[in-house]
Amino acid sequence: MSEPKQSTFPDNSAGAIAYITFLPAVAFLILVPYRKSPYVRFHAWQSVYLNFVTLVISYALNYILSWCGAPGLVLAVPTTWLIAIFWLLVWAFCALKALNGKRFMLPIIGALAERQANG
Repeated sequence: MSEPKQSTFPDNSAGAIAYITFLPAVAFLILVPYRKSPYVRFHAWQSVYLNFVTLVISYALNYILSWCGAPGLVLAVPTTWLIAIFWLLVWAFCALKALNGKRFMLPIIGALAERQANG
């Protein structure tokens, strides 16, 4: 009898899935069939960096706005919503590019991801 085939995602699907959260991105950097693909590694690293930058900016902004007193609290909610919508659009754009087989590089983060994927 023949051995069952191991099912894997195509590279473009894996690249898009890497943008969902940092967990699939890290999994794709660890799992054997995906970590060998420079395309999947690039998108996984870019997703990890994007998540990190989002976290740092979010905490920094909340910290700064909390020190501004009442005007900061009034600005905090709409500012947080605008930033959340912006990041959601960036993630969706990157996921769609990956799904379509394109290697879209975000400024600064993309170069770091490229270096990690090929290094």
